[in-house]
Amino acid sequence: MISALVLAAGEGSRFGGTKQIEVLRGKPLVQHAVDASAAAGVDEVVVVLGHDALRVRDALALPERGRYVINDRYAEGQATSLAAGLRALDEASDAAVVLLADQPGIEPRHVSALVGAFRDATPEIVRIRFRDAPGPALLARSVWDEASEIEGDTGARTLFDANPERVRWVSFDEDAPVDVDRQADLGRA
Repeated sequence: MISALVLAAGEGSRFGGTKQIEVLRGKPLVQHAVDASAAAGVDEVVVVLGHDALRVRDALALPERGRYVINDRYAEGQATSLAAGLRALDEASDAAVVLLADQPGIEPRHVSALVGAFRDATPEIVRIRFRDAPGPALLARSVWDEASEIEGDTGARTLFDANPERVRWVSFDEDAPVDVDRQADLGRA
């Protein structure tokens, strides 16, 4: 079983508010990651909410095997959302694709590539490499405890940086999709 974990708990301080519910191409920003995961055929989608959780929850249309979890510690950084999400995943899950709510350009083919690379060789970590930047990652269950101990606002990046030999890369000959960090990024996305 493969899960998708969408981190959507942040305050959006650089954006100036709850960016997860800003509408882009006809749907809330967070919905793009949920839809990409569902279209890629993952077995469950778990969305981690925190800041403005009720408004974000109400804006979401979850797939049949979708649910959300609340991270009450979201203000302590993205690592707390990663840990809360990993704890909430189905006990039968072998791996989790970790997506951010502010990357609407991640498509089902990206998620499928991560899942395919994991199924081919079962590495501990699979990560997308775009021409200009790294992208989303898949974490095997074997690293979830370690990932749950990360602190701060870095997410799993410290795990990748500390153990580059554990990462299997999947390359895409394209630029990384826009991260929506500020209001101006919505137009670029």
